This record gives sequence, C-alpha cells and structure tokens, in this order.
Amino acid sequence: MSFSIKGKTAIVTGAANGVGLAIARHFAAQGAQVMGADMDEKRLIQEFGENPEAGEATGRESGGSLRYFAGDLREKLTIANLLSATVDAYERIDILVNASRQVLTTDPLDCQDRSVETLLEQNLLSGLRLSQQVAARMIRQSEGEDEAEKSSLGAIVNLSSIAAMRTHPGLLGFSVASAALEQATRSLAVALAPHRIRVNAVAFGSVMSASLRDGLRDNPQARTEIEEGTPLGRIASAGEVAEAAQFLASDGAGFVTGQVLRVDGGRGLVDAVAVPLH
Repeated sequence: MSFSIKGKTAIVTGAANGVGLAIARHFAAQGAQVMGADMDEKRLIQEFGENPEAGEATGRESGGSLRYFAGDLREKLTIANLLSATVDAYERIDILVNASRQVLTTDPLDCQDRSVETLLEQNLLSGLRLSQQVAARMIRQSEGEDEAEKSSLGAIVNLSSIAAMRTHPGLLGFSVASAALEQATRSLAVALAPHRIRVNAVAFGSVMSASLRDGLRDNPQARTEIEEGTPLGRIASAGEVAEAAQFLASDGAGFVTGQVLRVDGGRGLVDAVAVPLH
C-alpha cells in the first residue's frame, strides 16, 4: 500500500500560513505539483517570493513544485480563476485540500455578533463551492480514461477541528462551522462516490502554529493546560497534520471516504481545556 502523492496535482487553500502552508510545502516535498491559494497576497509573496512560480524548486529533488495563487475564494469568479490557473500550470487537478479557516470568538448573547455568519462563509461555504467546482473538473478530465485510470479519480480533504464535537460557547461560530463542515464532508462523500472521488476530513486540536506560539508567549499557563488536557501530553506540529492530509489524499486511502480523522493526541476524548487554541 502506497501513501505516495508523487506526480499528483493538488490545490491547497489557506496556504499563506499555519497548517495550510505546512501542507502545501509538505505535498511539494513529496513530489506533488501544488498550487497554494490564499487571499493574503502579501504573506504569499513573503513565503514564496515575488514570482508566483518562485516555488518551483521547493520539491525539485522529489519532482514536486509549488506555485501560488492570490485571491478571495469567497468570490465565485476567483474560484474559476484558481481552477484555470492550476490547469494552465499543471494540466489537471487530482487533490483539493480545503485548509483555509478562521477562528473567531463569539458572544452567544449578542444579537449583533456576526461571527457565526462570517465563519460559515469562510470555513464552510467557500470550501464547499470550491469542492463542487473541483469535483466537476475531476469528472470532466476523466472522460476518455480507461477504468484502471478511473479507479482513483480524485480526493478532497477538508480541515476541521475537535471543536465540532465539543461545547465551547465562546467559540459558537467556529464550532458550528466545524460541525457543518464535517456533515458536508459526509454528504459530498456519498454524492461523489459514484464518480470515484473521495471526500474526507482531518479534525485537529492545538497545533504549534505561529499564532498559537504568540498566544502561548503571552499566556504560558495555557500551554500547561493544553498539554495536561491532551492524553499524549503535547501540542502537535503542523507537519503531523500535513502527513494525515497526505494519507487521506493518497491511493493508500483508496477505500476511505466520508471519514473524519482526528489528529488531536486524544484530546477530543477528555478535553478539559475551556477554549481550544489553534
């Protein structure tokens, strides 16, 4: 069984920072042709250079490459442009990783609080629209291929959170959007199964991203609380989430669809931390 993604073409959203950036770089290092997408063009340039093709050398030893696309994927035209840019660069799309996500606190008793709407749009709907368009492209590009080639038509991986299964009133919007994303994952998995497109999700707890590192610097006690509330006793690295995403995107997971892989060190089983940090 192979977990290789070498030679596959992948779109990774949220690629300007954090877990999305780690996934984009990891996939390229594993030999995939990656289009990293994000609305933060300044950060994309900071990470990959002025030229959208500047990352071509990222996975050179393994045959991979990394380009970037800047745009607001909440806009339908931007989604169409992303697909066009990816196909122009790499000719096809085999993998989509919806890693673009935002965390906001919510005041559940404030009628003016718009965080639920904001996070449903950012963390659920934009990725759902992109998934639909990518799936349609995967189906079209399979026309004329024989059955052996069709056996693994494509893979979509969503990034969720253990907040989907926990009750944190201060993260109402984030929790609702995460839970909705997991249901969308299951629904799309069934709808796309006849087309041999698999849809899964990775739900994770605290990951040592730049934002979490900054938060722990200001509140060192929070690190102790997170570690003590995690059975494995530590905070995950972004690379560990990237490896889980690779597994779900690879042919080694060819009979896995509609599943949520929890990468949280067991924290979702016994979570004693009041507010999860990402």
